Amino acid sequence: MTSVKPSFDVPFRIVALVPAAGIGARANHAGHAQTPKQYRVLAGQAMLRHSVQALLADARVQEVRVAVAPGDAEALTVLEGLPRTHCSPCGGATRAQTVLNALREAQLSPEDWVLVHDAARPGLPLEALERLIDACLDHDVGGLLAMPVADTLKMARLDEAHLNGAPDPSSQVARTVPREGLWQAQTPQMFRAGLLLEALTRAMITPEGTEAPTDEAQAMEALGYAPILVRGSGRNTKITWPEDVHWVESWL
Repeated sequence: MTSVKPSFDVPFRIVALVPAAGIGARANHAGHAQTPKQYRVLAGQAMLRHSVQALLADARVQEVRVAVAPGDAEALTVLEGLPRTHCSPCGGATRAQTVLNALREAQLSPEDWVLVHDAARPGLPLEALERLIDACLDHDVGGLLAMPVADTLKMARLDEAHLNGAPDPSSQVARTVPREGLWQAQTPQMFRAGLLLEALTRAMITPEGTEAPTDEAQAMEALGYAPILVRGSGRNTKITWPEDVHWVESWL
C-alpha cells in the first residue's frame, strides 16, 4: 500500500539509505552459512526487497539508495523493477562506514533528510514510517523509531573467557538493570544529511581502538545532539537469530 499523503513543494529531499553490505552470520543456520541474510527469501521474495518496498510505501521518500559490498551483483536482481531505487557497491567494513560511503556518494544538500533503515527489518509498517517522518520534519535534528523496553533486564557476569569473545550458551546474572527510561532502538533513523555526514565523518577518525557507532543516533549523540524517540512497532523487529526468520515470515 502506498501512502496517500499529498505531494508538497519543499526546499529539501527525503532520501532513504539501506546499508546491505554485511553477511548476517547470526541469522544463518549451518546450511545457509554462505547466504547473506538480506537475500534470504521470506514470503516469496528476498528480505532486502521487502525492506526497500516498506520505504517506498511513503511517497515522500523520493529515492532509496541501497549500499552493497563491492562485487555483489545479487542486489540488482533482487531489486529489479522497483521504482525510485538505486543500488551501489559502496559498502564498507562496518555499518557506519557503509552509511558514510553511501551518504558521500549521494551528494545530498545539507538540508536534505536521510532515512537509514536496516535491510534486516522487512516488516516496517507504513504507519510507523509516517509517524517518524511527520515527527522529524518538525525537529531541527531528527530522531529514530524505538520501543520502550518492556522486559526485566539482567546484566550478565563477564569472566575473562566472555571478554575474549568465547561463546557460551549460558551466563550468570551479575545484577538486574532498571528498565525505566530505556528504549530499544529500531530503524529508520532520520537526520539532516549535513549533520549526519559530519557525525559519521568524525566517528571514523576517532582514536584507534575506539568502536564505531552501531547506529546513526549514537554518532549524533557524540556531537552533543539529542535525537527524538518516536514509538516504533513490534512488527519492525530486526531479524538477528535463525528463529526470527520463521516468526517474521509467519505474518509478513
